Amino acid sequence: MRFIPFLLCLILIQSATAQELNCSVSVLSPNATESDRSIYTTLQNNIREFVNNRKWTNDQFLNQERIECSMTITISERVSVDEFKANIQIQSRRPVYRSSYNTPLFNHQDNDFTFRYVQDQVLDFDEANITSNLMAVVGYYAYIVIGLDYDSYSLEGGNPMFIKAQTIVNNCQGLPDRGWKAFESQRNRFWLVENILHAQFKSLRSCQYKYHRLGFDQLADDLTKGRANVLEAIKDLRTAYNNRPNSFALQVFFNAKADEIVSLFSQASGDEKSQLMQVLTLVDPANTLKYNDITGGNK
Repeated sequence: MRFIPFLLCLILIQSATAQELNCSVSVLSPNATESDRSIYTTLQNNIREFVNNRKWTNDQFLNQERIECSMTITISERVSVDEFKANIQIQSRRPVYRSSYNTPLFNHQDNDFTFRYVQDQVLDFDEANITSNLMAVVGYYAYIVIGLDYDSYSLEGGNPMFIKAQTIVNNCQGLPDRGWKAFESQRNRFWLVENILHAQFKSLRSCQYKYHRLGFDQLADDLTKGRANVLEAIKDLRTAYNNRPNSFALQVFFNAKADEIVSLFSQASGDEKSQLMQVLTLVDPANTLKYNDITGGNK
C-alpha cells in the first residue's frame, strides 16, 4: 500500500509532461476565393497539430514550461492546385522571472516561402531526407525558436537546436525553393543559422544569455542591477558588429528587442542612456529614430 502514493505521483508527473512548443498557427489568405478557404483552414490545423505534438528534443518539459510562439503564414498566390507563394512570420517569447511580463525572443518575417500542399495530406518530417519545403521551413524555425529560448537560460545552451537547423539548411540545398542557399541573399535561412553558430558571433550569444538571465530575470529583485546587466549585455554586441557589420543575426536580434530596449531605458540614468546610445547608434543605426525616444530626442 505504501507504494500507491508513489505510483500516483509518478502518473501525475508523467501526465504533466508536454512537448516543447505551444505554438499558435494562422494561415491567412486575403485574396482567397470561397472555394479555397477550406484548404487553408485544413493547412492551419495540420501545421498546428504537427508543431505542437512533435517532440523536438530529448528534454522533459512540463506543460507550463512550453515555449510560447506563433507562426503566421500569409498566402499571396495559389500558383496551381497544390503550389503556393507565401510569407511566414515567426514570433516567440519567454516569461521573465517573478513577473507577468513576457520578453520577445524572435520576431521575423521570411518572404522566401513557396510550398506544395494538398488538402488532408499527412504532414511528416525527416530532417535527414527532406522532400517538402513546407515541412523544412516549419522544422527549421521550430529549432530556431527552441535554440533562442535555450540561449536565454544558459550560455550557448541552444547549440544542439541550432545545429539541427543548420542540418536542415544543408539538406535543403537540392530543393528548388529559395531561402536555403548562401548566394541567394545575405538575409535568409542559410545566413541566420550560419551567423548564430559562427565564432565571430559568440558575443551575440553571450548577449542573449546576459540580457535575459542576468538582466531581465533580475529586474523584479533589483531594477537598477538588472538594467545595468542588460546594458553590459548590449555592449557585447560591439564585438559582433566589428566582426561583421550589419549582419543578419544582429538585425534579427534588434527586430525583437528594439522596442523593449527603449521601454526599459527611458527611465534610466543619464549616464546609462549615454552609454547605451553610443552602442545602439553603432550596431543598429536603422532604429536610431526609435532610440532617440530614450533621451527624448524626438520631443
